Amino acid sequence: MSTKRDFYEILGVSKTASPEEIKKAYRKVAIQFHPDKNPDNKEAEEKFKEAAEAYEILSDPDKRAKYDRFGHAGAGAGGYGGHTMNMDDIFSQFGDIFGGGGSPFDSFFGGGSRSSGGRRQRKGSNLRIKLKLSLDEIANGVEKKIKVNRLMRADGVTFKTCTTCQGTGQIRKVVNTMLGQMVSASTCSQCDGSGQIIDKRPHGVDNSGLISKEEVISIKVPAGVADGMQLSMSGKGNEAPGGGIAGDLLILIEEQEDQFLKRDGNNLVYDLYISFIDAALGTAVEVPSVGGKVKIKIEPGTQSGRILRLRGKGLKDVNGYETGDQLIYINVWTPKKLTSEEKAKLETLRHSPNFIPHPDANEKGFFERMKEIFN
Repeated sequence: MSTKRDFYEILGVSKTASPEEIKKAYRKVAIQFHPDKNPDNKEAEEKFKEAAEAYEILSDPDKRAKYDRFGHAGAGAGGYGGHTMNMDDIFSQFGDIFGGGGSPFDSFFGGGSRSSGGRRQRKGSNLRIKLKLSLDEIANGVEKKIKVNRLMRADGVTFKTCTTCQGTGQIRKVVNTMLGQMVSASTCSQCDGSGQIIDKRPHGVDNSGLISKEEVISIKVPAGVADGMQLSMSGKGNEAPGGGIAGDLLILIEEQEDQFLKRDGNNLVYDLYISFIDAALGTAVEVPSVGGKVKIKIEPGTQSGRILRLRGKGLKDVNGYETGDQLIYINVWTPKKLTSEEKAKLETLRHSPNFIPHPDANEKGFFERMKEIFN
């Protein structure tokens, strides 16, 4: 069981809080525990990361809805990312919350996402792809190899120290005030805080020293993913110029419609049509299921609308908690065309007591009650 605190509790807001209230609450908590305000304080750093993780989920309507429904189980391997956020993730994703370069203290310290020496460590952009999966692949999990065009650092590229900031990644200004001199710092616009600018680049390489290359990436998809779910592979996006951190590869799941089975959460639904003779006398039939066909028994006197349940024949929960069932909806098929001989045989049975419907069958809600009984 997860020991994580409730995301709403972390930000100090109610579950009905508006997006603006969540944003304001996150900014307040982030400023309180920001590393620049709490140097060498591991506890404050963890609270800072905790607040960023909470804001990542609650600021996104889809992620928030899934969290409200499933809690931390939904915010794990199911597709919100599933990876622990580091400082560079936080500053690159939520820098706008602080109104600029990633830190509310930029005017004093010169930026949030920095490497040693005060230089800002840049992060490459994320890549997004769609991955189509069959029902069998979703049921069992699958490993897919796909080709992705990524921006990667090119061979033969050299960098030199930025002459604007002298390699510090910051531009410092001294302002004389009534209280004395005050020093402010901002990210260097020439090198974007990295402290380096490109010196030499081969043909086909962009101004950041990157070139587009095709790479084959292996993606392991867990069993039980659903249409619209997003997986994340850290570091498999575009690389960053000057030796920064690569972005992530975001994989959007597209579930292909199955020819026979329909999905209802973790359950699978199949519509089975049988003749009224088989319904009356009983029979055994094969029905499609994940992994192959299974044989089921139709009891004599089975009514149309009855639901048979094959326990454990559905889909695994993506978090591994349970497995769904396969539900088989019985539909008794009535022929539209009959031969004279067939009609004559049926006429002999028309007034048989066993072929007259039960009086309650015409009552409102009869079939609904029957489904509850048989289910």
